[in-house]
Amino acid sequence: MRRPSLNSREVSSSRKSRRIFAVNGVAMCVDCVEKEYPNRGNICLENGSFLLNFTGCAVCSKRDFMLITNKSLKEEDGEEIVTYDHLCKNCHHVIARHEYTFSIMDEFQEYTMLCLLCGKAEDTISILPDDPRQMTLLF
Repeated sequence: MRRPSLNSREVSSSRKSRRIFAVNGVAMCVDCVEKEYPNRGNICLENGSFLLNFTGCAVCSKRDFMLITNKSLKEEDGEEIVTYDHLCKNCHHVIARHEYTFSIMDEFQEYTMLCLLCGKAEDTISILPDDPRQMTLLF
């Protein structure tokens, strides 16, 4: 037997189901963010939170600062990987898992960031005094 569907006005906000998905075993909540994985260009955050994308906690309905927990730094094949969780300061609801990587490839430092809250970004910076990508050919 099929249950009749209810529209959002007929369901109290505390009974609405939250849209949560898991990444590497960590639940992340898309109802807490304005936009999922916003494009941040070349802004790669090793720490901190992108609070402009935080709409408020879907569990306690508060919009406050966040806690950063479970921070870890690993090195794999010459690449540094920093991961941590963004948690609601008030109820400790997990909002997102943040991953930041740093590596050196040839003559460049490469940075990446991937986080439901903070977004996705990549940056490459030359380690040479003069960036070879900025050099113009003289003819």
